Amino acid sequence: MAKASLSMVNRTLSLGTQKIYHAHSGSHAKSCCSSNSYWVGLTGLTTDEMDVTFRDIAETGGTTVRTWGFNEVTSASGDYYQLWNGSTPTINYSSTGLENFDDVVATAKANNIRLIVTLTNNWSNYGGMDVYVDQILGEGQPHDYFYSNPEVIAAFQNYVKVWVERYSEEPTIFGWELANEPRCTGSTNATSGTCTTTTITDWVKTMSGYIKSLDSNHLVGLGDEGWFNLPNSTDYAYDGSQGIDFDANLAIDTIDFGTFHLYPYSWGEETPSAMVWGQEWIENHRNAQATYNKPVLMEEFGVLADQNQTATYKNWYSTAIDGGLSGVLIWQAGSNLTSGPTPNDGFTIYPDIPVYYMEMQFSARLKAKN
Repeated sequence: MAKASLSMVNRTLSLGTQKIYHAHSGSHAKSCCSSNSYWVGLTGLTTDEMDVTFRDIAETGGTTVRTWGFNEVTSASGDYYQLWNGSTPTINYSSTGLENFDDVVATAKANNIRLIVTLTNNWSNYGGMDVYVDQILGEGQPHDYFYSNPEVIAAFQNYVKVWVERYSEEPTIFGWELANEPRCTGSTNATSGTCTTTTITDWVKTMSGYIKSLDSNHLVGLGDEGWFNLPNSTDYAYDGSQGIDFDANLAIDTIDFGTFHLYPYSWGEETPSAMVWGQEWIENHRNAQATYNKPVLMEEFGVLADQNQTATYKNWYSTAIDGGLSGVLIWQAGSNLTSGPTPNDGFTIYPDIPVYYMEMQFSARLKAKN
């Protein structure tokens, strides 16, 4: 299949077309404002509770939800997707594993939601990269061996193959993401000292090409925070020190869309203000979208309620939508279930709070603009 054009993917985001080759390349529609729900397949929800989750998101006008397609464990408990016994992993196909994710897909479909599925984590939450490294190479080995060690890469490819082939004909899957927030360092900070932007870009080429060899129906993205690699920069968001070169990765033929995240307070980027820094961050990624003629998604962003949240979100939504960015996914969705509220990390947007209604307004504004 030919490489997806910017307008093809924008139309897929906006209208929820079943497969990317059904999109019309002449359209200039943009995506609706959507959300993250990493937890929907990992917290023991019933299908009725999943339905509430997706319905709450759909009522804001959202069409696309990003969620985790991973949970690496060394002891079986709750919902998980891969169990490790020493260096041997076993996929969980049962009702606490892939059958459970089948329910996620079915309830998303029932609410006209498409899913971006992220396949591993840079961080230790729900297992992630360090489990592969620790189980195969020994505990405490460098985090970045995930990107370069042949045995580790082969194990990850085996895992990815199961997911991609299981859903290769499923139109509810919008696309695959290689990892959540890949960096040279992870939760342990153990590093070889030799990981560079080239290390991770080479891995992105390998893994995105591998997925494309298995599945020609879905888009592939990286899932990174969007770090740039600019010469002479003294800002770690722009100097390549995290191992990510946003431009080099977006230029890869088998990467269909770019991603970036935005947490200026968590990153220490508050000069001249978090709002202004974030606005420039959005504009720089929008410029990359134009340069490479590929869609770029602001797929995570957040400030806390006491950090000028309402004004900041209005500014960032407006900057993204008015500038023509292809998609905006807030971090993160929340629902009030009969069993209690879904996970709250301080950024969670539950129904009936002001930001929830803001999402509705910006979704309507985007649809009217289109």
